[in-house]
Amino acid sequence: MSFNSLGLNDALLKAISKKGYTTPSPIQKKAIPPILEGKDVLASAQTGTGKTAGFTLPILQLLSQGKHLSHRPVRALILTPTRELAAQIYANIKEYSEFLDLRSTVIFGGVNQKPQVALLRQGIDILVATPGRLIDLQNQGLVSLAKVEILVLDEADRMLDMGFLRDIERILKVLPSKRQNLMFSATFSKDIKKLAMGILHHPVHVEATPENTTVDAITQIVYPVAKEKKTELIIKLITEGNWKQILVFTRTKQGANKLTESMISAGIKAAAIHGNKGQGARTKALAGFKDGSLTALVATDIAARGLDIPLLPHVINFELPNIPEDYVHRIGRTGRAGANGEAISLFSPDETVFLRDIEKLVGLNLPKENIKGFEPDPNASKEPIKQGQGRQQRDSTPRKPKTDTTNRSSNNSFGPRRPSQNTDRRSNR
Repeated sequence: MSFNSLGLNDALLKAISKKGYTTPSPIQKKAIPPILEGKDVLASAQTGTGKTAGFTLPILQLLSQGKHLSHRPVRALILTPTRELAAQIYANIKEYSEFLDLRSTVIFGGVNQKPQVALLRQGIDILVATPGRLIDLQNQGLVSLAKVEILVLDEADRMLDMGFLRDIERILKVLPSKRQNLMFSATFSKDIKKLAMGILHHPVHVEATPENTTVDAITQIVYPVAKEKKTELIIKLITEGNWKQILVFTRTKQGANKLTESMISAGIKAAAIHGNKGQGARTKALAGFKDGSLTALVATDIAARGLDIPLLPHVINFELPNIPEDYVHRIGRTGRAGANGEAISLFSPDETVFLRDIEKLVGLNLPKENIKGFEPDPNASKEPIKQGQGRQQRDSTPRKPKTDTTNRSSNNSFGPRRPSQNTDRRSNR
């Protein structure tokens, strides 16, 4: 099957050809036709399978066929959890719409809003946004969502995990009730399916791969290691393997900073990327990683989605994630677009519960290999680390919201927003 057979117009086919694409991916084959028919879609797809084109291409076609208004109100709204993912989607839209008379822009927090507002005032057909910045601008009367025809929730599960549910609900209240709704994500929890039931109308459910599975192109291995020897081991693996491009995941921002400093001291060119980093620093670090001037990019899970790095050979879990679905997203950064990749996890005894949950989720017993001199003490405690206990509490106990100290107008359509307790989430508003 070629893109020509999916019903896309000549302008889009020309842009696709310019990008060098010839054959649509499975999720594109399944999602594009029903979207073009105007149906709501609930799509499950691995990261790296081309799902962004799966919804942006048909949206561009639908909007190009519609009636153009001189003031160009926002007609398609794409919500994403992080700045990086928002920027990636916007870049794709710009490329695909090169030969169409459509305007698009992206808005997210962490940067001055004035340039974003200036573009919005010129008239925008497609808006890519993180929820927090969108609500801020809407409350200021700087963006209207009254004419939205198509809504996309991308990485919806991640948005819920980052505390965006109330923001999403506020946004939904000001959108036209009659609209097309698309929900894309790599995983679908019970909470996500509940949200989908409240938003989607008789959706077409498309699935490119079984839910919560990891792609076949990724070789996965677990190295049991004493917790205090993890830093020494990761430096050994990178230097002795002469690896050139490694994405490393830590559980905390402080851990990312500490590991980055140790790598630099060992002669490895590294940088950290997480919610406490300014947008300029994050953009610079990602650019250096992509162009090869950095060997290692150390990230928290905020970077597990939206990092578009072609042919990334290695992902290392310096610490296992305390949410098993995040393992799927982390290692999904490698093995993309048909290329092979390797996912390595450094596993200490206090992460036993995390490993068990991950193996249960992906339906695999991950292969384990000891490295001489780094083996953990067989008598070491297997009690979950502090974050793991926090996770169990979060699953069963509602979080108490912090007091909202912002000075909001009492008559704004969204109402007061409660600050999230997730600092990575707030920095991506």
